[in-house]
Amino acid sequence: MANVITALQVQKKNPQRVNIFINDEFAFGLARIVAAWLKVGQELSDAKIAELKNQDQKEQALQRALNLLSYRPRSETEVRNNLKKHEIPEETTTAVITRLRETGLLNDERFAEAWVENRATFRPRSKLALRIELAQKGIDKTIIDDTLENVSDEEQAYEAGQKKARQIRTTDEKTFKHKLLGFLARRGFSYEVASPVVKKLWEEKNNEEDTTWKPS
Repeated sequence: MANVITALQVQKKNPQRVNIFINDEFAFGLARIVAAWLKVGQELSDAKIAELKNQDQKEQALQRALNLLSYRPRSETEVRNNLKKHEIPEETTTAVITRLRETGLLNDERFAEAWVENRATFRPRSKLALRIELAQKGIDKTIIDDTLENVSDEEQAYEAGQKKARQIRTTDEKTFKHKLLGFLARRGFSYEVASPVVKKLWEEKNNEEDTTWKPS
């Protein structure tokens, strides 16, 4: 018996999908974009049905990836792992990642740059810590090296320490330095980098207090 489309019905719960009826029986569902060229009375070969289902699988995987990217930029590895978690076949996953890469929505170089810039702005940390984070995101070592080439541990430590120093309410030098050194260590900075930064920030703190106008 020939496979003839007898009805096309938009799904009530998901208007972006269409139910396909063949020979008066429900056969399968497709994304609207995949089903766009189908019409009632059209005859489908088994090969065409398999092709439509494959296209639908890719479209669903693409929409899942786009939804993931809508929250924040992602690395290729993050997208791949997410699709794998949802049991998307490897071939489909590779096709989706290739498409996203070609359209510029996936770019590990830009991702790495944005990640480092975001950290520098909101949560400065050491080059080692950044390297570990980027590696965990699946970024290639060459990209990591290029991205971190001009990052200065001293500058990052100062930025991180400056923000923290304002929050430390103490006039005791030992307590101040202890707290700030511990904070910078947790951000991945070595003692050799952190120690002179903490000393500088302590001096700046004292200078600010000495120059603060006080009424007589």
